[in-house]
Amino acid sequence: MNLPNALTVFRIVLIPLYLYVFFQPFPYHVEIALGILILAGLTDIADGYIARKHKLVTTFGTMMDPLADKLMMMAVIASLFLTERISVWATLIFFARDAGMIAVSAVYHLRGKKTVPANAFGKITTVLFYIAFPMVIYRYQYGELILWSVILFSFVTTAIYLVKFRLMNRVY
Repeated sequence: MNLPNALTVFRIVLIPLYLYVFFQPFPYHVEIALGILILAGLTDIADGYIARKHKLVTTFGTMMDPLADKLMMMAVIASLFLTERISVWATLIFFARDAGMIAVSAVYHLRGKKTVPANAFGKITTVLFYIAFPMVIYRYQYGELILWSVILFSFVTTAIYLVKFRLMNRVY
């Protein structure tokens, strides 16, 4: 267990905390939940930076870092749906994509295949989600439209990952 991996585990612990706070009736619960979400985003940046800079990249981190991101994103999407901030279609399409990516990564990993580390498109997608979420949380007029744009962009990112998966694991 190194510092980047500890930050990834911490990010996973933040998921139920975010959900708990988001659904509480006390004043400023949404702002506190948003603060937890921002903290998760900052730890995501920090763990990746530290792992690369200090050569602390591990198999655990390579698998768990994107999983932690996806689980946090799924928790946020669920909270937005349950509070009627986004449509069922946005929720279902988002969940289908992320669950599919988790499943494909797990199958590749369990079969001993190479998995694709995060790339620039994946990082951009994550940043765009972190920009869209507050807009939806605070019910900005075009918040869900912006979220839909990011969801569509995420499918481009997914296609790039799938091509890379296939190329990395092609047998000649």
